[in-house]
Amino acid sequence: MIELYYWTTPNGHKITMFLEEAELPYTIIPVNIGAGDQFKPEFLKIAPNNRIPAIIDREPADSGEPISVFESGAILLYLAEKTGKLIPNNIRDRVEVLQWLFWQMGGLGPMAGQNHHFSQYAPEKIPYAINRYVNETARLYAVLNKRLSDREFVAGNNYSIADIAIYPWIVPYERQGQKLEDFPHLKRWFETIQARPATIRAYEKAEAFKNQTLDVEKSRSLLFNQSAQTVQPS
Repeated sequence: MIELYYWTTPNGHKITMFLEEAELPYTIIPVNIGAGDQFKPEFLKIAPNNRIPAIIDREPADSGEPISVFESGAILLYLAEKTGKLIPNNIRDRVEVLQWLFWQMGGLGPMAGQNHHFSQYAPEKIPYAINRYVNETARLYAVLNKRLSDREFVAGNNYSIADIAIYPWIVPYERQGQKLEDFPHLKRWFETIQARPATIRAYEKAEAFKNQTLDVEKSRSLLFNQSAQTVQPS
């Protein structure tokens, strides 16, 4: 059984998408990041960076003690290797998957995240920052669109953890100032994944957590005003 520490963010959706695709038994433990659950000591034991998602695998492949994993890319890779699903065994195909997984982790996720922050959440609208991240998001969409021009999925003809990692960061494309019509190959890929039964089930899981009442100002402070003192108070 996998225990998934989860909230309804793109990184959280990655893991429910994988678990639904792999039909791996799991239970969700909600971590309401707007209420500060990510700072609870029991969560920090498995996720020292105070970010979701994280998992505990109570039945690891070596039959030993439970294994905890944080960081969504590491979790996807761990689960793929555990199940033998959604990652190729062939070294050349595996490299294709891994490099696009890391492309999302190092590029699309951080840049789209900054896009969201400056265009949606920042108390002061700074045109330079908004333009910087909207344009960089567009550039990354174009890279992905070009990649998908001659293949069904990001790493080739087989659906993989690379696609799962990328898809949730495309879902809020309108908030990112993007139009899928400008990227036809990406649009085709997006709609294909959107229609997968496992994707539908994963996003249905999120509905149970979406309408929880939050103190908006408290949430902004928790999410955007962290510093070294948050981690290691003086």
